[in-house]
Amino acid sequence: MVKQFFGIAACFICLSLSLPAQTIQSRPYPKNYFRYPLDLPPVTAGTFGELRPNHFHSGLDFKTMQVTGYPVHAAQDGYISRLRVEFGGFGNAIYITHPSGYTTVYGHIERFAPALEKAVRQAQNSQQTDMVDFKLDAMQIEICQGDVIAWSGNAGASAGPHLHFEIRDTKTEETINPQLFGLTIPDKVPPSLYAIGIYKLDKPFSENTPRQFIPVTGKGGSYRLLKPQVINVSGATGFGIIANDQTSASPNHNGIYSLELKVDGKTVYTYAVERFAFDETHAINAYLDYPEFLRTHRYIQKCFIPPGSKISLYTQSINRGVVNFNDDAVHAVEYVVKDVAGNTSRLDINVKSSVTAATVSAAPAGILFHYDKANEFSNDKIRVMIAPGNLYDDLYFTYSALPERPGTYSAIHRIHNHLTPINDTFDLWIKPDSTISKYAGKAVIVNTDGVCENSTYEDGYVKTKARTFGDYFIKVDRVPPFIIPVNIKNGASLKKAKSIALHIGDRLSGIKSYSGKIDGKWVLMQWDYKTHILHYYFTDEITPGKHSFDLMVTDAKDNTAHFAAEFFR
Repeated sequence: MVKQFFGIAACFICLSLSLPAQTIQSRPYPKNYFRYPLDLPPVTAGTFGELRPNHFHSGLDFKTMQVTGYPVHAAQDGYISRLRVEFGGFGNAIYITHPSGYTTVYGHIERFAPALEKAVRQAQNSQQTDMVDFKLDAMQIEICQGDVIAWSGNAGASAGPHLHFEIRDTKTEETINPQLFGLTIPDKVPPSLYAIGIYKLDKPFSENTPRQFIPVTGKGGSYRLLKPQVINVSGATGFGIIANDQTSASPNHNGIYSLELKVDGKTVYTYAVERFAFDETHAINAYLDYPEFLRTHRYIQKCFIPPGSKISLYTQSINRGVVNFNDDAVHAVEYVVKDVAGNTSRLDINVKSSVTAATVSAAPAGILFHYDKANEFSNDKIRVMIAPGNLYDDLYFTYSALPERPGTYSAIHRIHNHLTPINDTFDLWIKPDSTISKYAGKAVIVNTDGVCENSTYEDGYVKTKARTFGDYFIKVDRVPPFIIPVNIKNGASLKKAKSIALHIGDRLSGIKSYSGKIDGKWVLMQWDYKTHILHYYFTDEITPGKHSFDLMVTDAKDNTAHFAAEFFR
C-alpha cells in the first residue's frame, strides 16, 4: 500500500513537471473549435506577434513545402464576409465571419474557389480594376467547416509559398494568437537568448540614450552572462533583451510569446503577444530599440514602456518597467522568456546599485516636444505639425536646412532625424521655389532615401503626410510611366501564348492606374507584385483572328503612357 502511494505520487510529480508553464493571457479561448486550414503537418515559417520591420506579424504563416496549390479549408462554419485583391500585402485574401464572434483570414492564396472567384470577377468588371476590396452579405456565400475555399499560393508581398492565417475578434477587429485556440505547432524548444541591454533613462529615450549590450550564453532554457560580472547601475534604469524562438517542427527563428522582468523577485514588466489591434502594430518601433535596429538590424526588445506607447501587449508593469536604483545594494534581476507552448528560458543577473548625486545636466539641443500634446515647428519655408500621441516619448526636436540639389525645387529640409520613430504620419508642408511656376501641380515631396510621398499643392505649399523623420525636398514629376512589352509587338502572333505580358513602372510618384482594352473593350489586367509584370490572361472570348490591344498607364501626377499593338490569335 505504501509502495503504491509513493508510486502514484511520483507519477503525479512527473506529470506536473511535463506540463507547459501557464501561458499569460487575459481571457480563455475555445479549444477544438477551429480546424487547421491545411491538410498538411502544421509547420510555420512565421508566428503570431513575431517582430517584423514596422509591424508585429498578425497571424501564423503555415508552410506549404515551397510549392503552391494546396487546398485551403474553412476553419469553421460561417459566411464569406470580405474578399480582397491587392498589389502587395496579402495579394489575394478571404475573410470568413463565424457565428462565435470570430473572423478568420486567409492570405497569399493562388486562386479562389469557383463561387468566390465569380464574386471577385464581378467586382473587378464592375469597377474596371483588378484591385478590389469588398464586403459580402451574410447569406451570399455560406461556408461549412472544411469546405475548400481556395488554393494556397505566393501572391502579394510574400517571400515564398505559404498560407497566412489569422483569427480576429469580429467586433473589435483585434487579431488573436491562433495557438491559444488549440491550433498549436509541435514545440518542445525553449526560446534562445543572445544578449541583454542596459539603458540609462534620466532623459527621454532617444538615439543618444546611454546603453550597453552584454552577450549571454546557455541552452535548454538556462542562460547566464557570457562573462560573469556584476553590472553597475544608478538612477532610472531600463533593461532589454535579444531573444527568439524555434518550434520542434521548423528551424525558422520565430518570435517569443511572453517576456517578464523581475527585480528582487518582484515583477516590474510583462509583455505577451495574445492579441492586438491593427492601429497598434506600428508601435513595434516603440517596443524595439528603434535607433539600434536601424543602425545594426538587431531586434532588441525593450523591457520598459515609452510613455506614449499604448499597445495592449504590455499586460503588467510598475513605473512602465523603469527601475530606480538609488541605494548601495546588489539587486537580483531575472528575465523569464516563454513561447506559446510554455517552454521557458531564464536568465539571472546581478546589478550593483549606487546612490546618484543630485546634478543638473544641460538639456539636449532642440525644441522640447511633448508626446501627449500637439507640436508644431514652422518658418518661412516649412511647417511641421505632429498630432498628440504621435510621439512615443518627449523629444528635443531639431531642424536644419541643407543646400538645394540640382533638379529640385526647394532646399533639403532636415526634419529631426530618421532614428526617432513616429506612430502615424505627421503633416509636412514645404514652400517651393518660385521657379516651380506652372509645374506646381506636378510637385512631390521626396526624402533622401528615394521615398516619394503622395503630395498636393495648395496655398503656396506642397503638402504631404510624412511617415518618418528625415531629409525632405521638392521635385517635379513630368515623366510618364514606362511600358516595356514582354511578348507583344505590332503584328505579333500570340496563338500559343497564355497571356499578354508587359513590364510597367514609374520612377517617381508611382503608378496610380492602368487600363487595358482588346478590340475597344475593357479587359482585366493583373499586376504582379514581385515581377512588376502586367498580364492579361486569355479567355475564350478572344477568338481566333486579328485583334487590337491598347494599354493606358497613369502615375500619381497624371502623367500617362500609352501602348498599342495589333496581334493575331
